[in-house]
Amino acid sequence: MLHIVFGLASGVLVGFSLGLIGGGGSILAVPLMVYLVGVPDAHVAIGTSAVAVGANAAANLMPHARRGTVSWRCAGVFAIAGVIGAITGSSLGKWMDGQRLLALFALLMVVVGATMLKRRSAAGAEAVRLSRENLPKLLLLGLLTGCLSGFFGIGGGFLIVPGLMLATGMGILNAVGSSLVAVAAFGLTTAANYAVSGLVDWRLAVTFLAGGVLGGLIGAPLAKRLADKRGALNVIFALVIFVVAGYMLVRGAGSARLLHWASVELTDYVAIRN
Repeated sequence: MLHIVFGLASGVLVGFSLGLIGGGGSILAVPLMVYLVGVPDAHVAIGTSAVAVGANAAANLMPHARRGTVSWRCAGVFAIAGVIGAITGSSLGKWMDGQRLLALFALLMVVVGATMLKRRSAAGAEAVRLSRENLPKLLLLGLLTGCLSGFFGIGGGFLIVPGLMLATGMGILNAVGSSLVAVAAFGLTTAANYAVSGLVDWRLAVTFLAGGVLGGLIGAPLAKRLADKRGALNVIFALVIFVVAGYMLVRGAGSARLLHWASVELTDYVAIRN
């Protein structure tokens, strides 16, 4: 019974995050399943979260569509390219050690959170159309994001939102709404790949989905109000990422070896960037 209660409460948080910032679904879902609900296998947690997040994203898309904050053509191109990447990425992710997968996941979150803080003062365009200029960027970033989404078993919203902003110059509210098209596509593609391998807890997925629908009804209207405050959504987006990433690294580093491995990976990334 407690398992179901925690699953439902976790679903509310995931749905609220998706409705508010278009991302954070699996950023929250995977650690919640592992550390709160108590799913012992990281791969089952990833596969189950992909089902719940993909379905929640589809449900939370409707409030944004009614408010006119979804750029359908741009989102569609991004999603189609991303599905191809998600198939490849999820196949690779299933063969990697679960704890290392979670550590890499947390490090990637930190990088993306820093990127969103740097862009917090950029207003972006309210109306963006698919064009010859942004089509190649949408295809390339969609493919890359989909691959990462599938590899880490996430809906990918925290990657899709900045990806759409970078490719088209759209504002964050439109990117949040449009991202849910791709989040749903990526999540369900990854879920199907994990389900084939028996790595989905279907009862927990349904519980998450029920809570997620409720959370989304709260998050979507709040996103509209916060969008009027310049940079507020970007800051919230980044803070959610930093908090959860920090928790995952500390909790997952019960062994000093895992923490050392994560720090080496981050050092290598910084060296490459410089």
